[in-house]
Amino acid sequence: MIKSKLKNRNLSQEDVFNFSELFKLMKPRVMSLVIFTCAVGLLMAPNIVPTKDAIIGIILVSIGAGAAGALNMWYESDLDALMTRTCLRPIPTGKVNRNQALVFGITLSIFSVIALDFFANRISASLLLSTILFYVFVYTIWLKRKTPQNIVIGGAAGALPPVIGWTIATNSLSLEPITFFLIIFFWTPSHFWALSLYKSSDYKKAKIPMLPITNGIESTKLNILIYSIIMLPVIILPYAIGFVSLIFLIPSLILTLYYNFLCFELYNYKKNKFNAKKAKSIFGYSILYLFLIFVLFLIDKIL
Repeated sequence: MIKSKLKNRNLSQEDVFNFSELFKLMKPRVMSLVIFTCAVGLLMAPNIVPTKDAIIGIILVSIGAGAAGALNMWYESDLDALMTRTCLRPIPTGKVNRNQALVFGITLSIFSVIALDFFANRISASLLLSTILFYVFVYTIWLKRKTPQNIVIGGAAGALPPVIGWTIATNSLSLEPITFFLIIFFWTPSHFWALSLYKSSDYKKAKIPMLPITNGIESTKLNILIYSIIMLPVIILPYAIGFVSLIFLIPSLILTLYYNFLCFELYNYKKNKFNAKKAKSIFGYSILYLFLIFVLFLIDKIL
């Protein structure tokens, strides 16, 4: 099926710069999450940032995240070509070649970090640089092909944008933005392992050691449930340190308990088997869940 998809694409365009395809290298869906969480981190900060400075800062962070995505696609183009979920990305289809992706990713990385240092502050720029380096070297190059814990450790990169947003506004780090980090960090495993369950054949074909492949279905279901339960104390933490009020806590707990319920239903299914529909619903709900949690941060701040 993958070969037939690729055969319909014109691979002779390898040396043609297609800017819409270059933009796809930046993983626009991931960038949208980065923009949103970074904006929440910035808006939740105690001091007000001029609108122009805030917009510039958020754009630069999203460019840095896009740069990391481009470098990820550059390194993983061989794996992307094997998987139905990724085979139509720009490099496997030949619309962008690997050298173009590498130069594009490095250029955007350098630009975003230097510009953020200039327009915001050194702490924000350092965190953005750390995010890019961690995602590319620690997650993509080191962990992704070696351990089923790749998504657990690698999740740290995706958890940093709201922290960067906070530092853009405050030029400092404190316990409050760490709660943003912990929420995304502990949310990530159950989110991606639900995906890896119903896409396990893809990961097996690409020889990526995702949990269902290395540890089996039952272990994956258990880990999804455990990480969903861990979200309960993580969600309570912002309230416990006085960062938010009951306006945030009560609906967040309801959303989390429903997440626990979905994950328990998946776990309680037949031994060594899983309900694909339920795994997909957990993956879909997890995206909505994270979005609503960060919306609740803003609502709490406003009210």
